[in-house]
Amino acid sequence: MSPTLPPTQRRPVAATPVAFVRAIALAYARRGLDPQPALLDAGIDPALLTTPHARVTSLPFERLAARAMRELDDEALGWFSRRLPWGSYGMLARASLTAPDLGLALRRWCRHHALLTDDVLLQWREQEQHAELTLIEQRAPGANLPDVAQRATMREFAHVSLLRNVLGLAAWLIDARIVPQQVRLAMAAPAHADVYPLLFGGAPLLWDADATALRLSRAYLREPLRRDDAALRAMLPHAVRLMVRPYHHDRLLTERARAWLRAHPHADTAQLAQALHVSARTLQRQLQTCGTSVQALRDQVRQELATTYLLRTRWPIKRIAAAVGFDNDKSFMRAFRGWTGTSPAAWRERTVRTVGTDAAVKAESNVSSQDG
Repeated sequence: MSPTLPPTQRRPVAATPVAFVRAIALAYARRGLDPQPALLDAGIDPALLTTPHARVTSLPFERLAARAMRELDDEALGWFSRRLPWGSYGMLARASLTAPDLGLALRRWCRHHALLTDDVLLQWREQEQHAELTLIEQRAPGANLPDVAQRATMREFAHVSLLRNVLGLAAWLIDARIVPQQVRLAMAAPAHADVYPLLFGGAPLLWDADATALRLSRAYLREPLRRDDAALRAMLPHAVRLMVRPYHHDRLLTERARAWLRAHPHADTAQLAQALHVSARTLQRQLQTCGTSVQALRDQVRQELATTYLLRTRWPIKRIAAAVGFDNDKSFMRAFRGWTGTSPAAWRERTVRTVGTDAAVKAESNVSSQDG
């Protein structure tokens, strides 16, 4: 599994460990089938299975996983004591789709997952500040494999996939990237442990934990679902992509950044990043994948605030410049002309003349009180 790469990067990076490819090959072997045709069709050299530290890119792995699920008629790819026929996880997604918010959708997903298998139960617990998804093993994935290394490979792949399934679905349901607060893994760190920060958005990782678990901020759980049945039908044929590639559209990040900048127009990038609990570098990178930047958001917010103050107050330009985060009125006027093609005074005169003076008088006291 590997992350979706920025559009500016031309050559995809091979970041998916061959151990995950080997796990799918084991699923074929358990059914007495040769995985080589599926590997070749996906564009993966079968010789990589015996190359310890090999990596593949996300697209071939996605093709392999999708083909294996259909060919083996098992969406769990051999993890459990019984197959999960094609469409099993789609059924769970449909049952979760009618929930009013993400919290209830995930509670349903975990409860209904027990109808598919009781080998690994998904325990969902909500606390005041966060929620946790814990994998309760009643029978370890791949337990009937004869080789210890094979059992470890299948178990790791199953644990990662179960967590990624939940993260991918949750992100898709609210159309926003979700970064866990913490990921705990009930296994020793493998040789390819460096890929895990990519799989889980840079979340803190804890190896050798008592149980594999995923911790999410409760802020995500209050988000309303933004998908309908038509969107679900369009997504399901490509659902494996949600497991393989971390979701990168981060509508929530841009909304949170914009809201914080609106309340703190004087803030710099470091202060914004600290308020959003990410590093400045991570913030810039994530905003870039969303097609924006801190400066672009700051300009949008300052323009919105400036036009509001110009329309709804009689404040002088110098006061408005200070209120929206500029050190002096000259810098503000230069920026405003770049946004609108005209000066603040000319914009105010033209707009007030167009909408009438009532708008300027109506909200002046409210804006003044907010300004303090």
